[in-house]
Amino acid sequence: MRTKRTRRGRVLAALMAGVLAISACAGESGGAEDKVYVYAVNGDPMTTGLNAQLTGGTYPILFSAQLMDTLIFLSDDYKMSPGLAKEWQVSPDGLDLTLHLREGVKWHDGKPFTAEDVKFNFEEIVPLQTFGALLAKRIKSVEITGASTVVVHLDKPYGPLLETVSQQYMLPKHVYAGTDYITNEANKKPIGTGPMKYGSYTPGQEVSLVKNPDYWGEKSQVDRAVYTVMADPNSRAEALVAGEIDGAVLDPSQQGRISTDENTELLTHGMFPQMVSMMFNTRSTYLKDPAVRAALFAALDRDAFAKTAMSGIGKTATGFVPPSFDWAVSPEVDFDKDFPRDLDAINKTLDDAGFERGPDGTRFTLNILYIFTLTEVGATVQMAQSMLKELGIATKLTSAGGAVYSEKLYKKSEFDLAFVRMTTGPDPSLGIANWYQCNKKRNPGSNPTHICDPEIDAAAAAALDTNDKAKRAEALKKMQARAAELMYYAPLAWFNGAFPTISTTRWQGQDAPRVMAERLPWSKMTPAR
Repeated sequence: MRTKRTRRGRVLAALMAGVLAISACAGESGGAEDKVYVYAVNGDPMTTGLNAQLTGGTYPILFSAQLMDTLIFLSDDYKMSPGLAKEWQVSPDGLDLTLHLREGVKWHDGKPFTAEDVKFNFEEIVPLQTFGALLAKRIKSVEITGASTVVVHLDKPYGPLLETVSQQYMLPKHVYAGTDYITNEANKKPIGTGPMKYGSYTPGQEVSLVKNPDYWGEKSQVDRAVYTVMADPNSRAEALVAGEIDGAVLDPSQQGRISTDENTELLTHGMFPQMVSMMFNTRSTYLKDPAVRAALFAALDRDAFAKTAMSGIGKTATGFVPPSFDWAVSPEVDFDKDFPRDLDAINKTLDDAGFERGPDGTRFTLNILYIFTLTEVGATVQMAQSMLKELGIATKLTSAGGAVYSEKLYKKSEFDLAFVRMTTGPDPSLGIANWYQCNKKRNPGSNPTHICDPEIDAAAAAALDTNDKAKRAEALKKMQARAAELMYYAPLAWFNGAFPTISTTRWQGQDAPRVMAERLPWSKMTPAR
Protein backbone atom coordinates (compact mmCIF):
# COMPACT_ATOMS: atom_id res chain seq x y z
CA MET A 1 0.00 0.00 0.00
CA ARG A 2 1.24 3.47 -0.83
CA THR A 3 1.18 6.06 1.87
CA LYS A 4 -0.77 9.25 1.46
CA ARG A 5 1.15 11.79 -0.59
CA THR A 6 2.93 14.56 1.20
CA ARG A 7 2.70 18.15 0.12
CA ARG A 8 5.97 17.64 -1.76
CA GLY A 9 4.40 14.73 -3.61
CA ARG A 10 1.41 16.85 -4.64
CA VAL A 11 3.73 19.57 -5.87
CA LEU A 12 5.73 17.03 -7.86
CA ALA A 13 2.54 15.59 -9.30
CA ALA A 14 1.48 19.02 -10.49
CA LEU A 15 4.95 19.65 -11.91
CA MET A 16 5.06 16.38 -13.83
CA ALA A 17 1.51 16.83 -15.10
CA GLY A 18 2.65 20.11 -16.60
CA VAL A 19 5.71 18.48 -18.14
CA LEU A 20 3.62 15.75 -19.72
CA ALA A 21 1.03 18.17 -21.04
CA ILE A 22 3.69 20.36 -22.66
CA SER A 23 5.55 17.37 -24.05
CA ALA A 24 2.45 15.72 -25.46
CA CYS A 25 1.48 18.84 -27.38
CA ALA A 26 4.90 19.76 -28.78
CA GLY A 27 7.18 18.35 -31.45
CA GLU A 28 6.84 16.10 -34.44
CA SER A 29 4.58 13.39 -33.08
CA GLY A 30 2.67 15.59 -30.67
CA GLY A 31 -0.79 14.66 -29.59
CA ALA A 32 -2.63 14.04 -26.36
CA GLU A 33 -2.65 10.33 -27.16
CA ASP A 34 1.15 10.10 -27.18
CA LYS A 35 2.65 7.45 -24.91
CA VAL A 36 5.18 9.43 -22.86
CA TYR A 37 8.08 8.08 -20.84
CA VAL A 38 9.64 10.38 -18.22
CA TYR A 39 13.18 10.08 -16.86
CA ALA A 40 14.56 12.49 -14.26
CA VAL A 41 18.14 13.78 -14.58
CA ASN A 42 19.96 15.81 -11.95
CA GLY A 43 21.25 18.57 -14.22
CA ASP A 44 20.84 20.22 -17.61
CA PRO A 45 22.15 17.69 -20.18
CA MET A 46 22.88 20.39 -22.74
CA THR A 47 25.79 21.75 -20.68
CA THR A 48 27.88 19.01 -22.28
CA GLY A 49 25.86 18.33 -25.41
CA LEU A 50 24.31 15.03 -26.40
CA ASN A 51 27.00 13.50 -28.63
CA ALA A 52 29.14 10.95 -26.77
CA GLN A 53 31.30 10.39 -29.83
CA LEU A 54 32.89 13.81 -29.34
CA THR A 55 32.20 14.58 -25.65
CA GLY A 56 32.69 12.42 -22.59
CA GLY A 57 30.31 12.19 -19.66
CA THR A 58 27.16 10.54 -18.39
CA TYR A 59 24.64 12.64 -20.31
CA PRO A 60 26.21 12.35 -23.77
CA ILE A 61 26.27 8.57 -23.37
CA LEU A 62 22.71 8.52 -22.04
CA PHE A 63 21.37 10.33 -25.10
CA SER A 64 23.67 8.96 -27.79
CA ALA A 65 22.69 5.39 -26.91
CA GLN A 66 19.06 6.22 -27.74
CA LEU A 67 19.67 8.42 -30.78
CA MET A 68 22.56 6.72 -32.53
CA ASP A 69 23.67 3.26 -33.59
CA THR A 70 27.03 1.55 -33.58
CA LEU A 71 28.19 -0.90 -36.23
CA ILE A 72 28.29 -3.71 -33.68
CA PHE A 73 26.09 -3.84 -30.58
CA LEU A 74 27.71 -4.87 -27.29
CA SER A 75 25.43 -5.72 -24.38
CA ASP A 76 26.22 -5.09 -20.73
CA ASP A 77 27.19 -8.77 -20.38
CA TYR A 78 29.60 -8.43 -23.33
CA LYS A 79 27.60 -10.26 -25.97
CA MET A 80 27.96 -8.94 -29.52
CA SER A 81 25.16 -8.70 -32.06
CA PRO A 82 24.65 -6.98 -35.43
CA GLY A 83 24.09 -3.23 -35.42
CA LEU A 84 24.55 -1.14 -38.53
CA ALA A 85 26.83 -3.93 -39.70
CA LYS A 86 24.79 -7.07 -40.30
CA GLU A 87 27.95 -9.18 -40.49
CA TRP A 88 31.68 -8.74 -39.92
CA GLN A 89 34.88 -10.75 -40.20
CA VAL A 90 38.37 -10.28 -38.79
CA SER A 91 41.16 -11.78 -40.88
CA PRO A 92 43.25 -14.56 -39.26
CA ASP A 93 46.22 -12.21 -38.92
CA GLY A 94 44.03 -9.60 -37.23
CA LEU A 95 44.91 -6.92 -39.78
CA ASP A 96 41.64 -6.59 -41.70
CA LEU A 97 38.12 -5.96 -40.41
CA THR A 98 35.44 -6.44 -43.06
CA LEU A 99 32.05 -4.86 -42.31
CA HIS A 100 28.94 -5.79 -44.28
CA LEU A 101 26.49 -2.94 -43.77
CA ARG A 102 22.72 -2.99 -43.57
CA GLU A 103 20.97 -1.62 -46.63
CA GLY A 104 18.02 0.75 -46.59
CA VAL A 105 18.98 2.44 -43.31
CA LYS A 106 18.15 6.16 -43.10
CA TRP A 107 19.51 8.96 -40.99
CA HIS A 108 16.94 10.85 -38.96
CA ASP A 109 16.87 13.59 -41.62
CA GLY A 110 15.89 11.05 -44.28
CA LYS A 111 19.28 10.80 -46.00
CA PRO A 112 20.59 7.25 -46.65
CA PHE A 113 23.24 5.69 -44.43
CA THR A 114 26.09 4.55 -46.70
CA ALA A 115 29.56 3.05 -46.77
CA GLU A 116 30.88 6.60 -47.25
CA ASP A 117 29.54 7.46 -43.81
CA VAL A 118 31.43 4.56 -42.27
CA LYS A 119 34.67 5.42 -44.06
CA PHE A 120 34.33 9.06 -42.93
CA ASN A 121 33.77 8.00 -39.34
CA PHE A 122 36.83 5.75 -39.18
CA GLU A 123 39.03 8.37 -40.81
CA GLU A 124 37.77 11.54 -39.15
CA ILE A 125 35.61 10.86 -36.07
CA VAL A 126 36.92 7.67 -34.45
CA PRO A 127 40.34 9.29 -33.71
CA LEU A 128 38.52 11.88 -31.55
CA GLN A 129 36.70 9.36 -29.34
CA THR A 130 38.26 8.15 -26.08
CA PHE A 131 38.44 4.46 -26.97
CA GLY A 132 38.66 5.07 -30.70
CA ALA A 133 41.86 7.11 -30.48
CA LEU A 134 43.91 4.02 -29.59
CA LEU A 135 42.45 2.07 -32.51
CA ALA A 136 42.88 4.98 -34.93
CA LYS A 137 46.65 4.92 -34.41
CA ARG A 138 46.70 1.45 -35.95
CA ILE A 139 44.42 2.10 -38.91
CA LYS A 140 46.45 2.06 -42.13
CA SER A 141 43.54 2.69 -44.49
CA VAL A 142 39.79 2.34 -44.91
CA GLU A 143 38.53 0.86 -48.17
CA ILE A 144 35.04 0.69 -49.66
CA THR A 145 34.98 -2.58 -51.57
CA GLY A 146 31.29 -2.67 -52.46
CA ALA A 147 28.10 -0.66 -52.15
CA SER A 148 27.65 -1.91 -48.61
CA THR A 149 31.06 -3.29 -47.67
CA VAL A 150 33.89 -1.50 -45.86
CA VAL A 151 37.29 -2.94 -44.96
CA VAL A 152 39.39 -1.39 -42.23
CA HIS A 153 43.07 -2.22 -42.73
CA LEU A 154 45.36 -2.15 -39.68
CA ASP A 155 49.14 -1.97 -39.64
CA LYS A 156 49.23 -4.23 -36.56
CA PRO A 157 46.65 -6.31 -34.68
CA TYR A 158 44.54 -4.67 -32.01
CA GLY A 159 43.26 -6.84 -29.17
CA PRO A 160 39.95 -5.12 -28.32
CA LEU A 161 39.18 -4.35 -31.97
CA LEU A 162 35.52 -5.38 -32.02
CA GLU A 163 34.88 -4.01 -28.53
CA THR A 164 36.25 -0.64 -29.62
CA VAL A 165 34.17 -0.61 -32.79
CA SER A 166 31.12 -1.39 -30.67
CA GLN A 167 31.62 1.91 -28.81
CA GLN A 168 31.75 4.13 -31.91
CA TYR A 169 28.46 5.93 -32.58
CA MET A 170 28.14 6.56 -36.29
CA LEU A 171 27.74 10.22 -37.34
CA PRO A 172 26.42 11.43 -40.73
CA LYS A 173 29.11 12.57 -43.14
CA HIS A 174 26.76 15.03 -44.85
CA VAL A 175 26.26 16.85 -41.52
CA TYR A 176 29.87 16.86 -40.28
CA ALA A 177 32.16 16.90 -43.32
CA GLY A 178 33.85 20.28 -43.75
CA THR A 179 32.84 21.53 -40.29
CA ASP A 180 34.49 21.88 -36.94
CA TYR A 181 33.39 18.54 -35.55
CA ILE A 182 33.59 19.59 -31.91
CA THR A 183 31.52 22.77 -32.26
CA ASN A 184 29.04 21.48 -34.86
CA GLU A 185 25.51 22.36 -33.71
CA ALA A 186 24.45 18.79 -34.47
CA ASN A 187 26.18 17.78 -31.25
CA LYS A 188 23.26 19.43 -29.44
CA LYS A 189 20.63 18.11 -31.86
CA PRO A 190 22.11 14.79 -32.96
CA ILE A 191 21.10 13.20 -36.23
CA GLY A 192 21.56 9.47 -35.89
CA THR A 193 19.97 6.24 -37.08
CA GLY A 194 18.69 5.08 -33.68
CA PRO A 195 15.19 4.14 -32.46
CA MET A 196 14.61 7.61 -30.98
CA LYS A 197 15.06 11.04 -32.57
CA TYR A 198 15.91 14.40 -31.06
CA GLY A 199 12.71 16.30 -30.27
CA SER A 200 13.19 19.53 -28.33
CA TYR A 201 15.10 21.28 -25.57
CA THR A 202 13.89 23.67 -22.89
CA PRO A 203 16.92 25.23 -21.14
CA GLY A 204 17.26 24.10 -17.55
CA GLN A 205 14.07 22.05 -17.75
CA GLU A 206 14.05 19.15 -20.18
CA VAL A 207 15.23 17.41 -23.32
CA SER A 208 12.66 15.39 -25.23
CA LEU A 209 13.10 12.61 -27.76
CA VAL A 210 10.50 11.24 -30.18
CA LYS A 211 9.97 7.85 -31.75
CA ASN A 212 11.80 7.17 -35.03
CA PRO A 213 9.07 5.64 -37.22
CA ASP A 214 11.65 4.69 -39.87
CA TYR A 215 14.01 2.78 -37.58
CA TRP A 216 15.56 -0.22 -39.30
CA GLY A 217 15.11 -2.48 -36.24
CA GLU A 218 12.25 -3.11 -33.85
CA LYS A 219 10.24 0.10 -33.42
CA SER A 220 9.89 1.93 -30.13
CA GLN A 221 6.63 1.49 -28.23
CA VAL A 222 7.26 4.89 -26.63
CA ASP A 223 6.09 7.90 -28.62
CA ARG A 224 7.98 10.49 -26.61
CA ALA A 225 10.65 10.38 -23.92
CA VAL A 226 11.04 13.39 -21.66
CA TYR A 227 14.27 13.81 -19.70
CA THR A 228 13.27 16.31 -17.06
CA VAL A 229 15.73 18.13 -14.82
CA MET A 230 15.16 17.36 -11.14
CA ALA A 231 18.29 18.32 -9.24
CA ASP A 232 17.14 17.48 -5.72
CA PRO A 233 17.78 13.76 -5.01
CA ASN A 234 14.95 13.54 -2.51
CA SER A 235 12.52 14.97 -5.05
CA ARG A 236 13.60 12.37 -7.61
CA ALA A 237 12.99 9.59 -5.09
CA GLU A 238 9.60 10.99 -4.07
CA ALA A 239 8.50 11.34 -7.68
CA LEU A 240 9.65 7.82 -8.57
CA VAL A 241 7.93 6.15 -5.62
CA ALA A 242 4.79 8.15 -6.36
CA GLY A 243 4.82 6.85 -9.94
CA GLU A 244 5.11 10.36 -11.37
CA ILE A 245 8.35 9.57 -13.24
CA ASP A 246 9.44 6.29 -14.77
CA GLY A 247 13.17 6.23 -14.11
CA ALA A 248 16.02 8.07 -12.41
CA VAL A 249 19.39 7.55 -10.77
CA LEU A 250 18.82 7.71 -7.02
CA ASP A 251 21.13 8.20 -4.08
CA PRO A 252 22.22 4.76 -2.78
CA SER A 253 20.80 5.67 0.62
CA GLN A 254 17.31 5.57 -0.94
CA GLN A 255 17.64 1.94 -2.02
CA GLY A 256 16.43 0.54 1.32
CA ARG A 257 13.13 2.27 0.68
CA ILE A 258 13.10 1.18 -2.96
CA SER A 259 13.66 -2.48 -2.07
CA THR A 260 10.45 -2.57 -0.02
CA ASP A 261 8.29 -0.90 -2.67
CA GLU A 262 6.63 -3.34 -5.05
CA ASN A 263 6.52 -0.85 -7.91
CA THR A 264 10.16 0.30 -7.91
CA GLU A 265 13.38 -1.54 -8.67
CA LEU A 266 17.10 -0.79 -8.95
CA LEU A 267 18.29 -2.28 -12.23
CA THR A 268 21.27 -4.61 -12.03
CA HIS A 269 21.93 -4.72 -15.75
CA GLY A 270 21.83 -2.48 -18.80
CA MET A 271 25.15 -0.71 -18.20
CA PHE A 272 28.75 -1.83 -17.91
CA PRO A 273 29.78 -2.52 -14.31
CA GLN A 274 31.16 0.38 -12.30
CA MET A 275 33.75 0.58 -9.56
CA VAL A 276 34.66 2.84 -6.68
CA SER A 277 38.44 3.14 -6.61
CA MET A 278 41.26 4.89 -4.78
CA MET A 279 44.59 6.15 -6.06
CA PHE A 280 47.84 7.36 -4.54
CA ASN A 281 49.96 10.35 -5.55
CA THR A 282 53.31 8.56 -5.56
CA ARG A 283 55.18 11.88 -5.49
CA SER A 284 53.70 12.66 -2.10
CA THR A 285 56.35 12.85 0.64
CA TYR A 286 54.52 10.16 2.57
CA LEU A 287 53.51 7.85 -0.28
CA LYS A 288 56.69 7.25 -2.27
CA ASP A 289 57.30 3.86 -0.66
CA PRO A 290 55.20 0.99 -2.11
CA ALA A 291 55.22 -0.66 1.32
CA VAL A 292 53.54 2.38 2.85
CA ARG A 293 50.96 2.51 0.07
CA ALA A 294 50.23 -1.18 0.54
CA ALA A 295 49.85 -0.66 4.29
CA LEU A 296 47.34 2.16 3.81
CA PHE A 297 45.35 0.15 1.29
CA ALA A 298 45.26 -2.77 3.73
CA ALA A 299 44.03 -0.45 6.48
CA LEU A 300 40.88 0.41 4.53
CA ASP A 301 38.01 -1.95 5.30
CA ARG A 302 36.60 -2.64 1.84
CA ASP A 303 33.80 -4.81 3.21
CA ALA A 304 32.63 -1.91 5.38
CA PHE A 305 32.69 0.45 2.40
CA ALA A 306 30.50 -1.90 0.37
CA LYS A 307 28.08 -2.55 3.21
CA THR A 308 27.75 0.93 4.69
CA ALA A 309 29.05 3.68 2.41
CA MET A 310 27.50 2.01 -0.63
CA SER A 311 24.33 0.95 1.20
CA GLY A 312 24.93 -2.74 0.58
CA ILE A 313 24.85 -2.25 -3.19
CA GLY A 314 28.59 -2.55 -3.66
CA LYS A 315 30.42 -5.88 -3.86
CA THR A 316 33.85 -5.94 -2.26
CA ALA A 317 36.67 -5.96 -4.79
CA THR A 318 39.27 -8.67 -4.24
CA GLY A 319 41.35 -7.90 -7.31
CA PHE A 320 42.04 -5.35 -10.01
CA VAL A 321 39.65 -6.83 -12.61
CA PRO A 322 35.92 -7.47 -11.98
CA PRO A 323 34.39 -10.96 -12.25
CA SER A 324 32.52 -9.83 -15.37
CA PHE A 325 35.90 -10.10 -17.16
CA ASP A 326 36.51 -13.57 -15.75
CA TRP A 327 38.87 -14.49 -18.59
CA ALA A 328 41.27 -11.72 -17.56
CA VAL A 329 41.13 -12.05 -13.75
CA SER A 330 44.45 -13.05 -12.19
CA PRO A 331 44.04 -15.92 -9.70
CA GLU A 332 47.36 -14.90 -8.14
CA VAL A 333 46.01 -11.56 -6.91
CA ASP A 334 43.75 -11.65 -3.87
CA PHE A 335 43.38 -8.43 -1.89
CA ASP A 336 42.12 -10.31 1.18
CA LYS A 337 45.27 -12.43 1.34
CA ASP A 338 47.76 -9.92 -0.08
CA PHE A 339 46.58 -6.91 1.95
CA PRO A 340 45.07 -8.19 5.22
CA ARG A 341 43.73 -5.59 7.65
CA ASP A 342 46.23 -6.41 10.38
CA LEU A 343 46.55 -3.12 12.26
CA ASP A 344 49.58 -4.24 14.29
CA ALA A 345 51.49 -5.14 11.14
CA ILE A 346 50.34 -1.97 9.40
CA ASN A 347 51.50 0.22 12.31
CA LYS A 348 54.88 -1.54 12.31
CA THR A 349 55.27 -0.91 8.57
CA LEU A 350 54.63 2.80 9.10
CA ASP A 351 57.07 2.91 12.03
CA ASP A 352 59.75 1.10 10.02
CA ALA A 353 59.25 3.57 7.17
CA GLY A 354 60.20 6.40 9.51
CA PHE A 355 56.67 7.71 10.10
CA GLU A 356 56.40 7.27 13.83
CA ARG A 357 53.62 8.93 15.79
CA GLY A 358 54.27 12.42 17.13
CA PRO A 359 53.43 13.68 20.63
CA ASP A 360 49.80 14.12 19.61
CA GLY A 361 49.65 10.61 18.14
CA THR A 362 49.73 11.83 14.53
CA ARG A 363 52.16 10.47 11.96
CA PHE A 364 51.36 12.82 9.05
CA THR A 365 48.44 14.45 7.23
CA LEU A 366 47.08 13.39 3.83
CA ASN A 367 44.94 15.45 1.45
CA ILE A 368 42.03 13.38 0.14
CA LEU A 369 40.35 14.53 -3.09
CA TYR A 370 36.93 13.39 -4.30
CA ILE A 371 33.93 14.53 -6.35
CA PHE A 372 31.23 15.88 -4.04
CA THR A 373 28.29 14.89 -6.27
CA LEU A 374 29.11 11.17 -5.91
CA THR A 375 27.46 10.53 -2.58
CA GLU A 376 28.66 6.93 -2.23
CA VAL A 377 32.22 8.14 -2.85
CA GLY A 378 31.80 10.90 -0.26
CA ALA A 379 30.53 8.36 2.27
CA THR A 380 33.49 6.11 1.47
CA VAL A 381 35.89 8.99 2.06
CA GLN A 382 34.30 9.78 5.42
CA MET A 383 34.78 6.19 6.52
CA ALA A 384 38.35 6.09 5.16
CA GLN A 385 39.13 9.20 7.19
CA SER A 386 38.12 7.37 10.37
CA MET A 387 40.07 4.23 9.44
CA LEU A 388 43.26 6.20 8.74
CA LYS A 389 42.88 8.06 12.00
CA GLU A 390 43.25 4.72 13.82
CA LEU A 391 46.77 4.60 12.41
CA GLY A 392 47.64 8.12 13.47
CA ILE A 393 47.12 9.55 9.99
CA ALA A 394 45.26 12.85 9.86
CA THR A 395 43.36 13.84 6.73
CA LYS A 396 42.19 16.96 4.99
CA LEU A 397 39.20 16.44 2.74
CA THR A 398 38.83 18.35 -0.51
CA SER A 399 35.60 17.90 -2.43
CA ALA A 400 35.24 19.38 -5.89
CA GLY A 401 33.01 19.37 -8.96
CA GLY A 402 33.94 17.38 -12.03
CA ALA A 403 36.01 20.03 -13.86
CA VAL A 404 37.78 21.28 -10.72
CA TYR A 405 38.38 17.71 -9.59
CA SER A 406 40.01 16.89 -12.92
CA GLU A 407 42.21 19.99 -12.75
CA LYS A 408 43.39 19.20 -9.22
CA LEU A 409 43.96 15.54 -10.05
CA TYR A 410 45.73 15.88 -13.39
CA LYS A 411 47.02 19.39 -14.01
CA LYS A 412 47.98 20.43 -10.47
CA SER A 413 48.37 17.03 -8.78
CA GLU A 414 46.88 18.52 -5.61
CA PHE A 415 46.13 15.30 -3.76
CA ASP A 416 47.69 12.54 -1.73
CA LEU A 417 44.78 10.13 -2.04
CA ALA A 418 41.89 10.42 -4.48
CA PHE A 419 38.64 8.48 -4.62
CA VAL A 420 36.40 8.17 -7.67
CA ARG A 421 33.69 6.12 -9.33
CA MET A 422 33.94 5.09 -12.97
CA THR A 423 32.87 2.40 -15.41
CA THR A 424 34.94 -0.71 -16.12
CA GLY A 425 34.23 -0.18 -19.83
CA PRO A 426 33.77 -2.67 -22.67
CA ASP A 427 37.16 -4.40 -22.27
CA PRO A 428 39.94 -4.55 -19.63
CA SER A 429 42.39 -2.88 -22.03
CA LEU A 430 40.01 0.03 -22.49
CA GLY A 431 38.42 0.73 -19.10
CA ILE A 432 40.96 -0.68 -16.64
CA ALA A 433 44.50 -0.83 -18.04
CA ASN A 434 44.53 2.92 -18.66
CA TRP A 435 44.55 3.49 -14.88
CA TYR A 436 47.86 1.62 -14.56
CA GLN A 437 49.80 2.63 -17.66
CA CYS A 438 52.17 5.59 -17.76
CA ASN A 439 50.40 8.91 -18.36
CA LYS A 440 53.16 11.49 -18.82
CA LYS A 441 50.83 13.89 -20.61
CA ARG A 442 48.45 13.82 -17.64
CA ASN A 443 45.45 13.07 -19.82
CA PRO A 444 42.13 12.92 -17.93
CA GLY A 445 40.57 9.49 -17.54
CA SER A 446 43.96 7.79 -17.16
CA ASN A 447 46.57 7.11 -14.50
CA PRO A 448 47.18 10.29 -12.42
CA THR A 449 49.55 8.70 -9.89
CA HIS A 450 52.90 9.54 -11.62
CA ILE A 451 53.81 5.84 -11.78
CA CYS A 452 55.51 4.88 -15.04
CA ASP A 453 56.54 1.25 -14.77
CA PRO A 454 58.13 -0.46 -17.81
CA GLU A 455 56.85 -3.89 -16.78
CA ILE A 456 53.25 -2.71 -16.50
CA ASP A 457 53.43 -0.72 -19.72
CA ALA A 458 54.88 -3.72 -21.58
CA ALA A 459 52.14 -6.02 -20.28
CA ALA A 460 49.39 -3.55 -21.18
CA ALA A 461 50.87 -3.11 -24.65
CA ALA A 462 51.10 -6.88 -25.15
CA ALA A 463 47.39 -7.18 -24.40
CA LEU A 464 46.72 -4.72 -27.22
CA ASP A 465 49.08 -6.25 -29.77
CA THR A 466 47.28 -9.55 -30.30
CA ASN A 467 43.74 -10.69 -30.97
CA ASP A 468 44.47 -14.04 -29.31
CA LYS A 469 42.33 -13.90 -26.16
CA ALA A 470 44.51 -16.36 -24.23
CA LYS A 471 47.61 -14.27 -24.90
CA ARG A 472 45.75 -11.11 -23.98
CA ALA A 473 44.70 -12.69 -20.69
CA GLU A 474 48.26 -13.74 -19.92
CA ALA A 475 49.51 -10.19 -20.50
CA LEU A 476 46.76 -8.63 -18.39
CA LYS A 477 47.49 -11.02 -15.54
CA LYS A 478 51.14 -9.94 -15.59
CA MET A 479 49.98 -6.35 -15.36
CA GLN A 480 47.87 -7.16 -12.30
CA ALA A 481 50.70 -8.99 -10.53
CA ARG A 482 53.01 -6.00 -10.94
CA ALA A 483 50.26 -3.55 -9.93
CA ALA A 484 49.87 -5.47 -6.66
CA GLU A 485 53.59 -5.05 -5.98
CA LEU A 486 53.45 -1.30 -6.55
CA MET A 487 49.94 -0.58 -5.19
CA TYR A 488 49.11 2.84 -6.55
CA TYR A 489 45.60 2.40 -7.92
CA ALA A 490 42.98 -0.15 -6.85
CA PRO A 491 39.22 -0.73 -6.86
CA LEU A 492 37.54 -0.89 -3.47
CA ALA A 493 34.20 -2.26 -4.65
CA TRP A 494 32.26 -3.09 -7.78
CA PHE A 495 29.19 -0.91 -7.72
CA ASN A 496 25.87 -0.60 -9.55
CA GLY A 497 24.21 1.95 -7.29
CA ALA A 498 24.45 4.52 -10.08
CA PHE A 499 22.34 2.33 -12.35
CA PRO A 500 18.81 3.59 -13.02
CA THR A 501 16.00 2.87 -10.61
CA ILE A 502 12.69 2.30 -12.38
CA SER A 503 9.01 2.52 -11.56
CA THR A 504 6.63 -0.02 -13.08
CA THR A 505 3.56 2.08 -12.29
CA ARG A 506 3.19 3.49 -15.81
CA TRP A 507 5.57 1.41 -17.98
CA GLN A 508 6.39 -2.30 -18.05
CA GLY A 509 9.47 -3.74 -19.75
CA GLN A 510 12.16 -1.28 -18.66
CA ASP A 511 14.02 -4.22 -17.13
CA ALA A 512 14.08 -6.24 -20.37
CA PRO A 513 17.47 -7.47 -21.64
CA ARG A 514 19.32 -4.96 -23.79
CA VAL A 515 21.34 -5.74 -26.90
CA MET A 516 23.27 -2.51 -26.42
CA ALA A 517 24.60 -1.21 -23.12
CA GLU A 518 22.99 2.08 -22.02
CA ARG A 519 20.10 1.81 -24.51
CA LEU A 520 16.60 1.47 -23.12
CA PRO A 521 14.63 -1.53 -24.47
CA TRP A 522 12.23 0.79 -26.32
CA SER A 523 10.58 -1.96 -28.35
CA LYS A 524 9.85 -4.07 -25.25
CA MET A 525 8.27 -1.30 -23.17
CA THR A 526 4.49 -1.24 -22.91
CA PRO A 527 2.10 0.99 -20.94
CA ALA A 528 1.07 -0.55 -17.63
CA ARG A 529 -2.39 0.93 -17.91
